[in-house]
Amino acid sequence: MAFARPLLRRPLSGQLLGRRGVCAGAMAPPRRFVLELPDCTLAHFALGADDPGDADAPDPHLAALLGPPERSYSLCVPVTPDGGCGARVRAARLHQRLLHQLRRGPFQRCQLLRLLCYCPGGQAGAQQGFLLRDPLDGPDTRQALLELLGACQEAPRPHLGEFEADPRGQLWQRLWEVQDGRRLQVGCAQVVPAPEPPLHPVVPDLPSSVVFPDREAARAVLEECTSFIPEARAVLDLVDQCPKQVQKGKFQVVAIEGLDATGKTTVTQSVADSLKAVLLKSPPSCIGQWRKIFDDEPTIIRRAFYSLGNYIVASEIAKESAKSPVIVDRYWHSTATYAIATEVSGGLQHLPPAHHPVYQWPEDLLKPDLILLLTVSPEERLQRLQGRGMEKTREEAELEANSVFRQKVEMSYQRMENPGCHVVDASPCREKVLQTVLSLIQTSFNEL
Repeated sequence: MAFARPLLRRPLSGQLLGRRGVCAGAMAPPRRFVLELPDCTLAHFALGADDPGDADAPDPHLAALLGPPERSYSLCVPVTPDGGCGARVRAARLHQRLLHQLRRGPFQRCQLLRLLCYCPGGQAGAQQGFLLRDPLDGPDTRQALLELLGACQEAPRPHLGEFEADPRGQLWQRLWEVQDGRRLQVGCAQVVPAPEPPLHPVVPDLPSSVVFPDREAARAVLEECTSFIPEARAVLDLVDQCPKQVQKGKFQVVAIEGLDATGKTTVTQSVADSLKAVLLKSPPSCIGQWRKIFDDEPTIIRRAFYSLGNYIVASEIAKESAKSPVIVDRYWHSTATYAIATEVSGGLQHLPPAHHPVYQWPEDLLKPDLILLLTVSPEERLQRLQGRGMEKTREEAELEANSVFRQKVEMSYQRMENPGCHVVDASPCREKVLQTVLSLIQTSFNEL
């Protein structure tokens, strides 16, 4: 937990001022933080161990980083660098549990912002966290956060920090732990603005957390979940029944992608009927019954489920494409694009750049011959969504409520490579869209 009085014009406690040099020396190597502000911009700041000297005034950037002078709290969930897949799963589950708790009780009046802690230099190991702003500076909020921190007895335990300004206006972070019911200060450091890194800090973690490069990486995640999600073992058993190396048959395989309400279900069925093709879906029906269970889990677990579903679909594609054409309703691109858009905070400019390895198709996953991306205008998509009455996943609800998230999904789709997506305007009437799609499929077939 972190108590923060951003730029408060009051003296710090004698404990902090008197121990400033000692605290700085006890700190770990400097960490950096990135805070996602309500307008989807990102603010970067760092912890330094040096005394600020005779600075006349505080750096004005700090006010933008931490907001107006209200009390703020932060929690970051550490990830053990050598803990492997199990450590990432445990940290993700704790982060989600904290999120649910921070949306209840006295925290409901607070503003909750997304915070990441990371090492400079593009290293993997970003830590997920929160910055909590309490506009009323209520004592019950502080007490509730202390109780929340004290209740976390098992590793990983969240880090708690407090931001306060000294008499010169310099901002400091104090780190706290709760041991045997007692709050103990375990370190402090000056808070300073930091430059934005070339890549978003979470990008190095994507292959190990959400955009898995191969089947075994996704499988390892669900293996860690079998003790608390019984259905994870059932998914793994089905995956293990699939050959690790499969090849496409002689008939064409077409994957059709798109956001909800772009006409994807109608188009895939119509195309399958027109080509007398087999229609497959990802996730496949054999694990679709557990989709709601995994949709309620943290991103790393949810994406491992969908990734392994793609490998089950690949086995079905290999079998069916030996006898007839195959149309696939969503495939790997959906799994990857939603994961990237969810994990990378901020706006479009913070996505991995075009041609980044995260956009590359996994080498051990059967490729389709053609991928079509159906698109409609945001206005038309919302109109189509009205009255559907279908239960939405967390990410589908986010698409409706958050235009920036939707744009990140669409941009990620368009950056996918090897194979990339052919964009199809799905706004015209159904018959015209079907003709366009069939024409693209025929052209692709002639090029094979």
